[in-house]
Amino acid sequence: MDDGRTLATTRAGTPVRGPQGRQHNLALVLRLLHAGGPTTRAKLARGTGLTRPTVSDLIAELIDLGYVVELGLEQLSRPGKPATLVDLNRRGRTVLALDLTAHEVVRAAVLDLDGTVVARAEHHIDRDEQSVDVAVVLELAREALAKAPAPVIGIGVGSPGLVTDDGVVTTATNLGWSGVPLGDLLAQETGLPVRVVNDADAAVHAEHVLGEGADDLMLVRIGRGVGAGLIVNGQLLRGAHGAAGEIGHVTVGTDGGRTCRCGRDGCLETWVSAPRLEATLAGLHGAAAIDALSVAGERLGIALAPIVAALDLQEVVLNGPEHLVSGALIDATERTLRDRVMTRSTRDLVVRLALDGDDIVLRGAAARIVTEIFDLIAST
Repeated sequence: MDDGRTLATTRAGTPVRGPQGRQHNLALVLRLLHAGGPTTRAKLARGTGLTRPTVSDLIAELIDLGYVVELGLEQLSRPGKPATLVDLNRRGRTVLALDLTAHEVVRAAVLDLDGTVVARAEHHIDRDEQSVDVAVVLELAREALAKAPAPVIGIGVGSPGLVTDDGVVTTATNLGWSGVPLGDLLAQETGLPVRVVNDADAAVHAEHVLGEGADDLMLVRIGRGVGAGLIVNGQLLRGAHGAAGEIGHVTVGTDGGRTCRCGRDGCLETWVSAPRLEATLAGLHGAAAIDALSVAGERLGIALAPIVAALDLQEVVLNGPEHLVSGALIDATERTLRDRVMTRSTRDLVVRLALDGDDIVLRGAAARIVTEIFDLIAST
């Protein structure tokens, strides 16, 4: 079975009694089904600590809502009457995810509840465009929704820049956005629940939960800009202002550098963003191209070394266009990290590429909205 079934990432928890018990226990059952797969009502009762009649009532309600289905009788290897299996309606409900971070395209995908992409849409952006029109994002959402093979229950978005909990993109230099209420705009356009998160946070969430990421992990996203998502002690690190991992506009070195879109000189993005790397490599071949990527990787390693040392990270994961990130760039990043951080801290450090590089933001954004949808279903 596709391990995307772990898309529902919140731990199931324990049953709750009292006025709020029904809502909590509906979400509890949904999470257990999503993480565990087909099971019986009796096993759900044992797994949740709820009574069998309570579980039966909850399952009946979720079947009526279309979120749970009966699959037939359990196959027994022992004597006895088989029970009916129930499961999440994995193919009968879908979510829409948007990735706004690539430097030449904004992408959308419809995913089933196992995290499998079942439809795609995208809109190409001229690499010289200084901003992305919000209307393009809304149109992309409409186009992808029209391709959905089953009802869409919510929308997850991975956006560069600073994003508030209520879905406002407060600053996204590489989209040309400031104070864009993207969550509200998409909700008004589609009538669906929407969750907007920073793209690097979505990516590191996917790597940690859906992949093989360590509990102390930094994932660096290289696209139109550069950002990082951080998992510390198994938890997403957001920081005092929700800006943890916003490393793209950190000045690297004291030797100046190119002028950044933000107006400063020598920001990390002027060395390592995908548009800058493409421009640097234009016309270069062989050893010259390798040297250029190595210089960029060294600058990235310089920027990451204090973070790796301060947080004692287990893994550094790079995610971006493979022809730019793999090879010379990641090798130089790892070499610089090991040169600049104490040997004791880097002895077991793993520096690698993301496991699902192309769809990592889409899957991470989908995972976030699925978790919230379970809570929303339970609160209705």
